[in-house]
Amino acid sequence: MSDSPGFPTVRLRRLRRTESLRALVRETHLRPDMFVLPLFVVPGEGVRDEIPSMPGQFRWSVDRISEPAAEAFELGVRSVILFGVPEAKDAVGSHADNEGGMVQRALGRLAADVPDMLRMTDVCLCEYTDHGHCGVLDAHGAVRNDATLELLAAEAVSHARAGAEVIAPSDMMDGRVGAIRAALDGAGFDQLPILAYSAKYTSGYYGPFRDAADSAPAFGDRRAYQMDPPNGREALREVAADIAEGADMVMVKPALAYLDIVRRVRETTDLPLFAYNVSGEYSMVKAAAANGWIDGMRVAVENLTAIARAGADGILTYHATEVARHLQEG
Repeated sequence: MSDSPGFPTVRLRRLRRTESLRALVRETHLRPDMFVLPLFVVPGEGVRDEIPSMPGQFRWSVDRISEPAAEAFELGVRSVILFGVPEAKDAVGSHADNEGGMVQRALGRLAADVPDMLRMTDVCLCEYTDHGHCGVLDAHGAVRNDATLELLAAEAVSHARAGAEVIAPSDMMDGRVGAIRAALDGAGFDQLPILAYSAKYTSGYYGPFRDAADSAPAFGDRRAYQMDPPNGREALREVAADIAEGADMVMVKPALAYLDIVRRVRETTDLPLFAYNVSGEYSMVKAAAANGWIDGMRVAVENLTAIARAGADGILTYHATEVARHLQEG
């Protein structure tokens, strides 16, 4: 037995009596500048199209993409990540590296209108292929890993040339970080950092995103290249592989069902660690709040705090703007 005194000498409730005391000893703090706001860019002009499965989130045309970015920036959010929906799709995602593509044009618009907002881009082929998979397919419908790397590298370079400040590959092909690093370096972008979706699980939480990005697989699923949810040790191998290939930052996706993975990754690397509070996690909060079952803002803050407490330095979240406003208002 310990010789340390216990109750009644020790009363842990002493530090919970007032909000000032609780704030003074609070271990985890949310800040708007640790949030990354995902934005969807679509063809057309004047488009602000609410996503039915993600209340409060919209698909934006290039001419209006600066509106949500500027609003978030005023509230202290300093980063966005862009997802593009092309005008046309094909089997090899040929529009992914189009200099006139949605993401490429949006980067220029954001640089002009909100120059201090950090511009991240998602690099993957699923939004650009007509089959919805994250790479090119063989005759049997399986994704060809090595053939996909060249296309991902070309997409990353096109984003860099258009003004991306962070490249974030999400495809989960083996070797893609090394291929993108080599391509960026060869094109003169050796100072451009890579945020790797290192531990990305095949998850049921992605449904609303696939509605927003029009990227649901036309057949099958992504189990052959995204991680199996029961696996934890494998995540550490994925993270180690990406770091060895040149990743500057790493990510766990989704966040809430994988907080144990966030913690384990945090304990194995000092690199900046991000977690993606994904669309399904967001939409469940919104649906429950709309039914009056929960206090939506309270739960959103609690969820994001849990992600930060698990060890994430940054959080990609659709709650970014509303929670930043809540934090600003105290």
